[in-house]
Amino acid sequence: MAKKADERLRFYAERFPLVENDASYYALPDQKQAKLWVERTPEKFTMNFKAFATITTHPTDPKRLPKELRESLPADAREKRRLYPKDLPKELIDEIHARFWVALEPLRKAGKLGAILLQYPDWFTITGKNKSEILRARELLPDDRLAVEFRNRLWMEERNRDETLAFLRDNGLSYVAVDEPQGFPSSIPPVDAVTAPLALVRFHGRNAENWKKPGLTAAERFDYSYKKSELEEWLPKIKRMEEASEEIHLLMNNCYGDKAVNNARDLSELLARR
Repeated sequence: MAKKADERLRFYAERFPLVENDASYYALPDQKQAKLWVERTPEKFTMNFKAFATITTHPTDPKRLPKELRESLPADAREKRRLYPKDLPKELIDEIHARFWVALEPLRKAGKLGAILLQYPDWFTITGKNKSEILRARELLPDDRLAVEFRNRLWMEERNRDETLAFLRDNGLSYVAVDEPQGFPSSIPPVDAVTAPLALVRFHGRNAENWKKPGLTAAERFDYSYKKSELEEWLPKIKRMEEASEEIHLLMNNCYGDKAVNNARDLSELLARR
């Protein structure tokens, strides 16, 4: 398995038509890097990107901000390990988000930009204020395909499900269906809903033991290898989603070692045999 980022991208691009970049959640991408992504991938390759943390109300480490933005922070803020959007001046937030949009322009022009994943935190409940927050992200990225993933079960409880899906549909936002451990306040049921021309499924694994265990890395939480029988459970759901959409993205996020790559191959084989 390739270890360097450029080697991994080449490895994926030779085997799959799509990859999701989640490094853009932790640090702002830049145009120079985006141009390299365009150059190093096949003509019809697609890249999805996870929105930078502050776009989806998450905190960020100030050390991950570009130097000139970090230096514009008040001294006490520079020393903090986590800064929430509410802790930052509006002008700085606007600049951060503008840079995220600009950085992806080479991929837009090349037709290789897939979807921007808006993954909201588990404290982000179904309220009018939070719906407005999602629409703010829509305004920041007006021409991009946006896909919304919730981490709070209230959005997709039966009493709220129709309201949630109608909200996404009315605003041209793709619902992200998920496969993940159940039984937690953050658990979203595996609903195969389609709310926009682009449908998405993200497979996070089913490692319930690690899902909310303190002190683990993200990769350790997603340490799970799907059995083929578990992937087969999704085949009828995927078929329904294909029929209700123009395009579908199936993404393995069980990113521990080579488990995501192996399961992506497994799912590809199952789909090819239908």
